[in-house]
Amino acid sequence: MQATETLEVGRNSLKEIRESLLMSKSELARNAHVSPITISRIEKGMPCRMETKRKIILALGFKLKDKDKIFSD
Repeated sequence: MQATETLEVGRNSLKEIRESLLMSKSELARNAHVSPITISRIEKGMPCRMETKRKIILALGFKLKDKDKIFSD
């Protein structure tokens, strides 16, 4: 893994949380009404819209006030 990949993955903990819930990317994408590609991109540290973050937080079963547990930015 390259140093840039390490920095990008550190931006959010979506993958770790998703996996701890034994949820696949496809399942999360379906529940959040986004594409699996979007989930993959976010897990790699790429930016996303606030609305997408909201959908993912709720699809994981978190409350919106818990956003900092998933997204650090």
